[in-house]
Amino acid sequence: MNVIRLFAEQARARPEAEALVEGRGVSRLGVTFGELERRGAEAAGRLVRDGLKPGDVALVLVPLSVDLYVLVAGILRVGGVVMLVDPGAGREHLAACLQRRPPDVFIGTPCAHALRIVSREVRRIPRRYTVGGWVPGAARWGGGEAAPVAELPDEAPALLTFTSGSTGRPKAIVRSHGFLAAQHRALARALRLGPGQRDLSTLPVFVLANLASGATSLLPDAELRRPGAIDPGPVLAQIRAEAPTRATASPAVYERLLPAATPADLASLTRLDVGGAPVFPDLLARLSAAAPVAEAVAVYGSSEAEPIAHLSASDLTEADRAHVASGGGLPAGRPVPDVDLRIVRDAWGTSLGPFTEAEWDRLGVPMGEPGEIVVAGDHVLAGYLDGEGDAETKVRVGARVWHRTGDAGRLDPDGRLWLLGRCSAAVRETSGTLYPLQVEAAAREVAGVRLGALVPGRRLVAFEGTAEAGDVADALAWAEVEAVRVDRIPLDRRHNAKVDYPALGSLLAP
Repeated sequence: MNVIRLFAEQARARPEAEALVEGRGVSRLGVTFGELERRGAEAAGRLVRDGLKPGDVALVLVPLSVDLYVLVAGILRVGGVVMLVDPGAGREHLAACLQRRPPDVFIGTPCAHALRIVSREVRRIPRRYTVGGWVPGAARWGGGEAAPVAELPDEAPALLTFTSGSTGRPKAIVRSHGFLAAQHRALARALRLGPGQRDLSTLPVFVLANLASGATSLLPDAELRRPGAIDPGPVLAQIRAEAPTRATASPAVYERLLPAATPADLASLTRLDVGGAPVFPDLLARLSAAAPVAEAVAVYGSSEAEPIAHLSASDLTEADRAHVASGGGLPAGRPVPDVDLRIVRDAWGTSLGPFTEAEWDRLGVPMGEPGEIVVAGDHVLAGYLDGEGDAETKVRVGARVWHRTGDAGRLDPDGRLWLLGRCSAAVRETSGTLYPLQVEAAAREVAGVRLGALVPGRRLVAFEGTAEAGDVADALAWAEVEAVRVDRIPLDRRHNAKVDYPALGSLLAP
């Protein structure tokens, strides 16, 4: 199947309904599902005319916008593969990604084409188009005669993205058309997506699920290369003007919006989905207070498996908060119906399998005990490009492949998942193992702590905020840690919400 047919179904069912909206005021641009279908077909026609073949890879460096999704629709329609690279990750990351699979086509803004000056990998791309202006050495983008939808097998590649590479060389994630369809079904069920909804969405893959569900995506008026530094004013103005019913964003985006938002700003919102990084109970509580009629939901997942579990703020009890404060970890809720989840013995850094089903069962840990979270399902990636990265993250059990998340966790007696943090960042001693989210979630429960992080290999917690180090250490006495206040905890470049443990270790080296 070609996943673009899911978009086409919405175009037939609701051609006049808005699919995408960007900008505000006189700069507002909306496109209906019918228009998106037409423009996607014309984009496909231009690509076919210029020689794009099924399986060819097109690097697209265009901001979150209507143009981006027109291009995505056109490339997928003809069987091309959309390559997306995080623009905020830096030149070295871009070079490493393009070396993994050199693109056949480059489509970018004039600003993106400036990369040709500094990147030989970008200069080597044979066909180039510019969107939104003219640059030398590139054809100005424009549509052609409408092209039909290519018939493709489910396993045909559709989307190529990359892990951050923070723990080594970036791994190349290839989502097939069948995979994207399965991911859409899982997200639509978990997030309750459907026609008529209006979603302020900052996460590109979630926009694809909206388009396949008939929901309108409001693309934020913000510079998303640094989510933790966006200007909240234009986004809040969009919310007031467009009255979205829901929002989907990373914790860093919500942390920027909340201090500037008034109850009137958020009055239209009935659901707030938070994902892409750990979602702490205090953030869910603040979201619920700021938007009292909205359901705040933490979504746990990864690039390889999205979603895995979700938790509504209304399901968090005082007992749960007390458990967090005493080192229980971070509650993530129940696994979604579309995923099989197990907790197995923590052997991170060691390859596992292949196993028989009986051998695999013996690797599991008892209920309530910590271990590594592993998942399987139709929307769980079974392997990386060329198998690079499979040895450490995939486990073959009979004919099935399980994905090792690299996250430690446990299941409570009610079947809820509790996250304990990255296995690789744990402090391992003969007396036991201390996982990072045990400490970091508990630190967030201390008044005056904005963010906490366990320093790799040491019983030392760094924190940001106004609290006194002695008070933080006292609250974490169960973990036997020291505490130190820092000006800034290093965070990942993509979401600005995950602790960069190697950088933190270097910052506080003994």
